[in-house]
Amino acid sequence: MITVSNVSLSYGTQVLFKNVNIKFTPGNCYGVIGANGAGKSTFLKILSGEIEPDSGEIIITPGQRMAVLRQDHYAFNDYTVLDTVIMGYKHLYDVMKERDNIYSKDDFTEEDGLRAAELESEFSEIGGWEAESNAGVILDGLGISVNMHSKKMSDVEDNIKVRVLLAQALFGNPDILLLDEPTNHLDLESIHWLEDFLMNFNNTVIVVSHDRHFLNTVCTHIADVDYSRIQLYVGNYDFWYMSSQLAAKQMKDEKKRREEKIAELKEFILRFSSNVAKARQATSRRKLIDKLTLDDIQASSRRFPYVSFKPNRECGKNILQINELSKKIDDVEIIKNLTLTVNNGDKIAFVGPDHFAKTVLFEIITGNMEPDSGSYEWGVTTSQGYFPKDNDRFFNHDYSITEWLSQFSEDSDETYIRSFLGRMLFSGDEALKSCKVLSGGEKVRCVLSKLMLEGNNCLIFDEPTSHLDLESIQSLNNGLVDFTGVCLFNSHDHQFVDSIANRIIEFTPNGLIDKYMKFDDYISDPEIKELRMKKYGSNTAVAL
Repeated sequence: MITVSNVSLSYGTQVLFKNVNIKFTPGNCYGVIGANGAGKSTFLKILSGEIEPDSGEIIITPGQRMAVLRQDHYAFNDYTVLDTVIMGYKHLYDVMKERDNIYSKDDFTEEDGLRAAELESEFSEIGGWEAESNAGVILDGLGISVNMHSKKMSDVEDNIKVRVLLAQALFGNPDILLLDEPTNHLDLESIHWLEDFLMNFNNTVIVVSHDRHFLNTVCTHIADVDYSRIQLYVGNYDFWYMSSQLAAKQMKDEKKRREEKIAELKEFILRFSSNVAKARQATSRRKLIDKLTLDDIQASSRRFPYVSFKPNRECGKNILQINELSKKIDDVEIIKNLTLTVNNGDKIAFVGPDHFAKTVLFEIITGNMEPDSGSYEWGVTTSQGYFPKDNDRFFNHDYSITEWLSQFSEDSDETYIRSFLGRMLFSGDEALKSCKVLSGGEKVRCVLSKLMLEGNNCLIFDEPTSHLDLESIQSLNNGLVDFTGVCLFNSHDHQFVDSIANRIIEFTPNGLIDKYMKFDDYISDPEIKELRMKKYGSNTAVAL
C-alpha cells in the first residue's frame, strides 16, 4: 500500500497540491486524470520520490518494491534490451551479475564458492531462473521480437526504447507500479496485451493516460486532480465523466429538492453498477458504489469545449466516387488503383499500419495533392471540411485568434466571433492571442472552430485527437457521434474510432478490406483476422 499524507506542493504562486490525503491499496488500478497543467505527472514523481513535496510525506508499506516507467530513453544505451528489462528488478539484476562475475573468475577461491552458494540460493528464491523467459514474454507482448533481445539499446529506434522501458517497469511483479502515458508509441495489439496484463495484475497500479478506452478497461478507480486536491472515484473514466456531468447539471438547478437529486443519483449508480459485473473486483466495487452519496460526486472545475457540427444542407444520394486512383511519392507507390464508393450516412474509419497512405488519400480528395492517375468526384450537394494532420498551413499570418476565425465566418461581428471562441475555451484576452504563439492543442481547437462555422456536410479528419486533452477529445468525440453528415477519418484513439465509425476500411499491401461494422467487432471477428493474414501474407495479423 502507498499512503499520501498531507502532501502540498507549490511553484511560486501556483498551488498544485494542498494537504492531499489519499491511500492506494493493492488489487486496484487508479487512473490519474486532470486538466493540462494540473500536476498529474508531477504527482507521480512525488510518489516515486523524484520530487520532494513542500510538506507531507509518502508512506510505502515496508518491504514493498515500486517500479516506475522511466522517461529517459538513453539511460540504458550501454545495455542489451534483455538486460535493460531485467534491471527493472534491481536486486535480482545485481544478484545475477555478481553471480556471473564470480563464475567468470579464473582464480575461483573457496570464499568465492561460499558466496556463490549464497547467491544461488537467493537467485532461485527471487525468481532468477525464470527472469529471462519472463522478460521475453513481456517483450513479446509489447511487439519486440526475440532477435531484438540481444541488441544494445543504443542500436534500437526510439519507439522501441519506449516499449523496452515499459517492459522494464512491468518486470518482476512489483508491489506498486507507476505508469505515465504507457500507451504512447504502442500499436493496438500491444495496448490490448498491456490491458490484459494490468487487469490480471494483483498489486497496486497508478497510471496517467489520455487513452479513454485504456482507462475504461483497466481502472477500478479514478483519481481526479482538481482544485489543488485529489478526489477518488470508484469506477472507470466513463463513470467519472458521467457522474461529474450529473453533478454539474444538478448544481445548475438549485430549485430541485435534495430528495429528487438523490433519486436521480441512485438511478445513475444503478445503471453503472449493472455494467461493473464484468470488471475486476466487481463485488467489492459494487459495494463501494452502493455506499456513494450525493456529496461523493462533485462537479469538476474542468471546462469542456463545445463541439457541434451542423451541416448547412443535407447530403444528397451521391457522396464520393473514387476510381482507379494511384499515387507515387519519391518513386514509392503509396496508393495503387484505389476504387471506392462513399455513401450517404457513412462514417468511415481508415485503419491499418500504413498511416501515410491515409494522409495521401485525404490530401488528394480535398484537392491539396494531384493523383498520378485515376479520378475522384464529389457529389454536387456535398461540401467538404478538412482537418489535416499538419495544421501549420492555416497559421501563416500574424493574426489574433479573433481575426483568424473571422476569415471563415459569414457573420464577422467581433462579439459573435468572441462568443463562439469562448465556447471553445478562448475567453477574454485569450481570444486576442497571436496565432503564432498557439500550442498544438490550441491550434486544433481553432481548426475545429473553423469547421464548425463552415457548416460542411462531409468532414475529413486526419488524426484529430493528437495534441488534445481528455476533455477536448471527449467533446470532439460527442460532436462527431451527433454529426448527421458523412465523415472520413483516422485516429489512434480506440474509443474514438469505435464510437463514431459505422464502416471500417483497412489499407493492406494487397488491397482494401472494407466492412460495415463497428471497430470492436472488426478486430474481434475471426473471419476478418483470417482475411487480414492473407492480405498481409503473414501467419501473424499485422498491428492496426
